[in-house]
Amino acid sequence: MSTTAAKAFVRPREVAGAACLAPWGERAAGLPGAAPEELPKVVGFVLSRFSPIVNAAVLDCLGDPAAPDNLIGTAGDRTAMVLATLYGDTVTGDTATARMVEGQVHSPLLFFQSVTTSILGHLTKRYGITGPLTSLSHQTDPGGEALLLADSLLESGAADQVVVVGVETAANERARSVHDRLTAAREPLGALPVSDAAAAVLLRRASSDTAASALLASPDPGPDRPVIPEYGWLGGLVAAGLPRTEVAA
Repeated sequence: MSTTAAKAFVRPREVAGAACLAPWGERAAGLPGAAPEELPKVVGFVLSRFSPIVNAAVLDCLGDPAAPDNLIGTAGDRTAMVLATLYGDTVTGDTATARMVEGQVHSPLLFFQSVTTSILGHLTKRYGITGPLTSLSHQTDPGGEALLLADSLLESGAADQVVVVGVETAANERARSVHDRLTAAREPLGALPVSDAAAAVLLRRASSDTAASALLASPDPGPDRPVIPEYGWLGGLVAAGLPRTEVAA
């Protein structure tokens, strides 16, 4: 995160909830969010892990939609959602393209889930969220830009709380090729996670009762919120949701 962007963060925000799902495999062992490979199925979404991993991270962050004590409660009309991703659902996009080239019949499910915010629409129905819904991509720091957008929504009064979600699936051949070519051309790109990964953070306006350890003062995690490299660019969002630790002078 650049110094200019970090300064654009208006004031400290309360981290009311957070969750992450680590990249799969041996490298995930011991990481925050390390989880079994199998994800709960989401009705209406097929083939790709993109939407299921977003769904799982948000459920872990906010709690059971049917439970009265979930973190949205009756505040759905004052809740916004922001989803950040570098490449989006490449599995769905490439599968649909391959089927079209081969002359196969289009799948309505693939058409539906090719829209990045379709899984957010599914979640808003379950939680009763009716605030602003946004999806963004950014070349260098999608997570930091998503936190800045959340801060803007809170500062403008458009929402009282914002669910920020970052997601990236394992880079397929096309995404890896694009990443390598732009990197070789010295175009700055956000680092990719070692495999599928997602993070969700619920931000609110901070109150006088908010504990200092729960405050986020900048999109830049800082030395007291160490970034986990296995998460790639998602490491900043993961760090934002971790309790702040004391740093020696």
